[in-house]
Amino acid sequence: MSRFRTGTVVEVTSRRPGLERLLVDLGEGPVPAYALTELVGDCSAGDRVVLNTAAVELGLGTGGHHVVHWNLARDGIVEPGPDHVLKLRYTSLQFEAGTSELEHPECDVPLPGTPVVACSLHSHLVPVVAGIHARAPGARIAWVQTDGGALPLALSDDVATLRADGRLVGTVSAGNAFGGDLEAVTVTSALALAVHVLGADVVVAGVGPGVAGTGTRNGTSALDAVGVVDLAAATGGRPVLCARCSSAEDRGRHLGLSHHTRSIAQLTHARPLVARSGAVPGDLAGVEVVTLDERIVPPAAVDVDDAHRIMGRSRAQDPVAFEAAVAAGLLAGQLAQPD
Repeated sequence: MSRFRTGTVVEVTSRRPGLERLLVDLGEGPVPAYALTELVGDCSAGDRVVLNTAAVELGLGTGGHHVVHWNLARDGIVEPGPDHVLKLRYTSLQFEAGTSELEHPECDVPLPGTPVVACSLHSHLVPVVAGIHARAPGARIAWVQTDGGALPLALSDDVATLRADGRLVGTVSAGNAFGGDLEAVTVTSALALAVHVLGADVVVAGVGPGVAGTGTRNGTSALDAVGVVDLAAATGGRPVLCARCSSAEDRGRHLGLSHHTRSIAQLTHARPLVARSGAVPGDLAGVEVVTLDERIVPPAAVDVDDAHRIMGRSRAQDPVAFEAAVAAGLLAGQLAQPD
């Protein structure tokens, strides 16, 4: 069932394209919320807003924020998009995001052997990018966001930081994900747009912040990576699967090599490359495990922002998780810049 409450904006605490973070008074004091400005426009202190409160009331993690559904200070919004293609289709929030396929027929051109790193966690993005740049410092890296996690790309602090400091050359949002530099109807065309329009030497692709998981083999949005792997291989790319590993998980199914990674490996038709790390066995079924030459760049020597977290844990708290993600980046960098 839906959960909505009305409150008053106390303060706009930060703004970036597509996103405003707010403090909103619901009658018991200010609480944090955010507004997706592509959908509801800007907010100001004093505005009365309708919030979707479901995530907070359900106690969710990454997605646990109040979200502005509508700003009652507005009588309406009319901001036409570039063409007729809608995202969030058949919901009350459908809007004209447009699609870059209509402008760029290059989306039908095969990939020229481009490495594509498939991630099952959004928090893999930063260490994967660090690994790519450590092995191939001049590589142009693009991010493709699928719609298995957060749909708004603007919600990702990691993407915002990587774009701001130039470590990502651009972004493509695929399916019902939205807010990228380019918009794509499918992951297939998103990968091609990243390579042929953004000029990416390496593409990193996966879900936005937040994942849905049920503890079952197939009931997880981590399986978006299956499509990324198979579509990359089918269109001429070289898929690299970023292994999800942990030395600190209290859930047995994710300790060592996660069952998510095993499921992805079993379900893909292609045989993605997986970089060997401490928790990745050399005989992992369904993939080709590659042992990196650590004399060139050892994963432990690759710098990752100390503030970064994978599943809420720092590198010191869960070194295995970071090692696997950095190693995937090093492998992709090696493929992009072979010796």
